[in-house]
Amino acid sequence: MRQPRLSPGPEEGRDQDLEGLLVRVARGDHAAFETVYDALSAPVFGLIKKVLRDPSQSEEVAQEVLLEVWRTASRFDAAKGGAMSWAMTIAHRRAVDRVRSETSAAQREQKVAPDPVSGPDDVADAVEANLESQRARRCLDGLTEVQRESVKLAYYGGYSYPQVAKLLGVALGTVKTRIRDGLIRMRDCMEVSW
Repeated sequence: MRQPRLSPGPEEGRDQDLEGLLVRVARGDHAAFETVYDALSAPVFGLIKKVLRDPSQSEEVAQEVLLEVWRTASRFDAAKGGAMSWAMTIAHRRAVDRVRSETSAAQREQKVAPDPVSGPDDVADAVEANLESQRARRCLDGLTEVQRESVKLAYYGGYSYPQVAKLLGVALGTVKTRIRDGLIRMRDCMEVSW
């Protein structure tokens, strides 16, 4: 069975103090708000900074939260939770709203901004690269099966020559010869001068 507490702990006492101060703030007591501001500013800023990670934006949002505490103090209901929890909930909600707003703005800007990658020269480059790729595939198909397999593993698979030799179960010298001969045939097919 849970033992009743005879005296409030430091957190509970602080929250009760804040609750009393919020009642006074709801009546327009500026001095009470100064005390609430001093008690809440550091934890509110800390929570917001954890969410936003930008100190200047965090300061701005913290000010908005503390202004909201001033304006909405009459809505605080101690039966629903502590004063600190109420303020931190407002802070978290505002920080998440700011993140969402920034993300949406960035997405809108990305949609509206012209794509610097797709200029006329880039289209021509893409077409040329596509044609080169098709020609390379055609020339690769002109190699013998063992040459094609060795070249694909080494140049498209990213394997070293010793790894290719191990994968194919042949001597390293054999792999080197197959790749060299295959590359010579591809060079001739693609009409490239070395």
